[in-house]
This record gives sequence, C-alpha cells and structure tokens, in this order.
Amino acid sequence: MTPITEVEGRRLALSNLEKVIHPETGFTKGELLHYYAITADALLPHLRDRPLSFLRYPDGPDGQLFFAKNVPPGTPDWVTTAEVPRAEGPARMVLVQDLPTLMWAANLVTEFHTPQWRIDTPDVADRLVFDLDPGAPATVVECCRVALWLRERLAADGIEAYAKTSGSKGLHLLASVEPAPSQRTTEYAKRLAVEAEKAMPRLVLHRMTRSLRPGKVFVDWSQNAARKTTAAPYTLRARPEPTVSAPVTWEEVVACASPGALVFRAPDIAPRLQAYGDLLAPLFDPAHATALPP
Repeated sequence: MTPITEVEGRRLALSNLEKVIHPETGFTKGELLHYYAITADALLPHLRDRPLSFLRYPDGPDGQLFFAKNVPPGTPDWVTTAEVPRAEGPARMVLVQDLPTLMWAANLVTEFHTPQWRIDTPDVADRLVFDLDPGAPATVVECCRVALWLRERLAADGIEAYAKTSGSKGLHLLASVEPAPSQRTTEYAKRLAVEAEKAMPRLVLHRMTRSLRPGKVFVDWSQNAARKTTAAPYTLRARPEPTVSAPVTWEEVVACASPGALVFRAPDIAPRLQAYGDLLAPLFDPAHATALPP
C-alpha cells in the first residue's frame, strides 16, 4: 500500500520508498525524499518562480532518462503551473513554490533544471551562468583553473561570480545581473568564453565541437539562452552515486588538486549548510545584481 504523508496540509502519496535509485551506494527513494525535505529551505529559493524542466530517472541512472517540460499527467490541482512561451507555441510548466510541491516533484525522481529568468519576465535574464565541462583527461581540476580566470574577468566588469559543482564532472559559475534580454546575456557570456579561449588556448574551448574537447574545458555559454536550462543548486543528479550540484567556496576552488576534492553527495549537504549556510544566497540580494557592460 502506498503510504500517504501530509506536508503542510497537502496529502501526498509517496511510492516505492525502498527502491534503490543510486546503485553504487544503495541510496533509496526514501533517502532521496529525506534529502530534499532537509535541504528544502536552501533549495526552494533557487526554484521559486522559475518554470522547471524535470530530467526524470525513476529507475536510476541505468534506466530510462527523459526530460519532462510540460505539466506531468496526474499533477495535483494545488501545484502551481504557468503558461510559458515557446517558439513552437505556449506550454504549461510546473513552478515549485513550496515544500509540498517539492516533495511531490521529488517523488517523481527527477533532477531540477531552471532557466535564467523568472516566470513574470520570460526571456529577461536575472542570472548569468557558465557551465564548465571537462573533456577527458581534463577534470574538475582544470575547470577550477578556468573558473578562477572567469571570476577575475567578471570582476573586471563589476560582476561577482559564485561557484557550484555540476554534480557530474564539471563546475558552474553563477552571477546575479540586472534584468537584461536573454540574447544579451548570451552574447556577453560568449564574448567572455572566446576571451578565455584566447587567454588559455591549450586549456579552454568555447565551441561545442565534441572532437575538439579532449583535454580541454568547454566553457558552455549557451545555457544563457532563454530556451535553455541548467541544473539547479542542490539538485541530486542521475548518477550511480547520489551526487549533488553543490555550492562551493572560492577557497575550495583554489585548493582543488584532485577530481574527488569537489564531489559532494547527499549526506554531505546538511553539514555544509550548517557550516556555511547557502553559499549562493547573495544571488538573491539586489545589491549584488550588476548591469551587463555595454
């Protein structure tokens, strides 16, 4: 019988709690739900008012993975949804605004991916993002070198960057910017990616050509496009272990000397939140939002 849980007055049917989702550690669906419950205070602000794309992996990383952008069948009527403009026509998507919705969505077993804009201003970005993706034999160690260069370059334009792991192989840089068309933030990000490649030609690549990636760090600037989404802070990833897209300090980035140094799993996050709080909290402070340069 599927257990029924009440979360802030909402009744939820939570299924298959003993099912192993992350096989290398035996991490179960029940543990996954517990993880989201205890990290909700940090996670929810990063999801709120942003239409979500779900990357679902209900049978674990070795099962079928699929993106779900439209409101899933069977969505409770109390879940907030919104119409989102798309080139092929408007779509209705989920907004995770509160703890009951987060737990309902987590029960689907999904990664959470957000755009860089909010639902009230579609295609107007308030975030800038760089996804640093290493091509083997490059690792997150090389990503950290690139991240430090980008941090200094952004600072030269008055933009303060923050870092998180991708939860997979690489690193993400985020910054709060004054609202600007997504096309403009994309153009700015591409310009900096090109500059990084010119400054470090043996290490950095700004083009998406996979044949050029071995041994280099691809600086993916394209995730600033209005139609693109990026793995949200604190989301679990569809990996054999329950790895998390975890905020990190710049001291940790500087000190990173091995690929495992910046791997964080679900059990690591509560102690980190207790020690540091949300390292990305400044992204919500209007004083940290900077206008893009001309």
